[in-house]
Amino acid sequence: MLEIQFLGTSASAPTAHRSLSSAVVMFDAERFLIDCGEGTQRQILRSGIGFRRLDKVLLTHRHLDHILGLGGLASTFGRWEAMESMEIWGSPDTLSRVRDLMKVVFHPDWESNERIALVPMEPGLVFENKKVAVEAFAVEHRHTPCLGFLFEEKARRRFLQERADALGVPFGPERSELVRGNPITLPSGRTIQPTDVLGNPTAGAKLCFVSDVGRTGPLHKIVQGADLLVIEGTYLDRDRQLAQDFGHITVAAAAKLARRTEVRHLVLHHIGRRYHIREILEEARQHFPNAIVVGDLDRVRIRAQAPLEWDRWARRRSRRPVQDPEPTSAGA
Repeated sequence: MLEIQFLGTSASAPTAHRSLSSAVVMFDAERFLIDCGEGTQRQILRSGIGFRRLDKVLLTHRHLDHILGLGGLASTFGRWEAMESMEIWGSPDTLSRVRDLMKVVFHPDWESNERIALVPMEPGLVFENKKVAVEAFAVEHRHTPCLGFLFEEKARRRFLQERADALGVPFGPERSELVRGNPITLPSGRTIQPTDVLGNPTAGAKLCFVSDVGRTGPLHKIVQGADLLVIEGTYLDRDRQLAQDFGHITVAAAAKLARRTEVRHLVLHHIGRRYHIREILEEARQHFPNAIVVGDLDRVRIRAQAPLEWDRWARRRSRRPVQDPEPTSAGA
């Protein structure tokens, strides 16, 4: 199961109910903070997930609404020592701006601090363990180096207990070894291979995270068949020229991408302040009925070939959902 906790879901500037871009993707003990807009550390506290194990930060691009919260987070990290280390991953262009920010927070020679590391990131595999892989991919946005992220559970094979019983595999560490893919030898001398007691491979969940993006064409192959596509909802189609001017797609374009690539669920974040949520949902669902708009502190869980679970912060806090304020004339 992959989980994503949305910390900030507003585009460009905060609103009364939405903070700037930030989200945490969680899988087992691994946590990945994607972007760190202004106010992120307070949202972490409000969410209840805490700072421990939040040691990997993946940045989509260098715009300030996506990185300005790093100053406060790094300062808190340096004081509280809640984590042993922090790695901030981004394109070289993004990290050059982060480096300048860290000089303000700490001092000019701050990079002598071995507990905070800036890690250059290019499209390709950025993290892998036995259960999950994380890849970065290039995204077009206002002539700025920008990345999206693909989180994919590795295929799993169910342990066939009946077959193991029939083969005489005892309960205990022997079965654990087989699940891990290692052969065992029974007291009789017979060797049991993992394939003898494991079922056919079952694909894991696939989550694609995209923030600011100006063109969907290059994304089709990447997001094809994803269980969950998370992508921006900054502009409606009636403002498509404005969206193009600022390097964004429209909600309609995001929904059409989801439909054409046969993703199972569409989640819109990075929400434009000029619109009511109902307008965004109406446009999205014209092209992709299985679309939702998340709010700050909402949590989404996804399993392969299973319904999406949406834990809404507004429902937890009140019987009446919190509504966004009236739209303003400001844009993203």
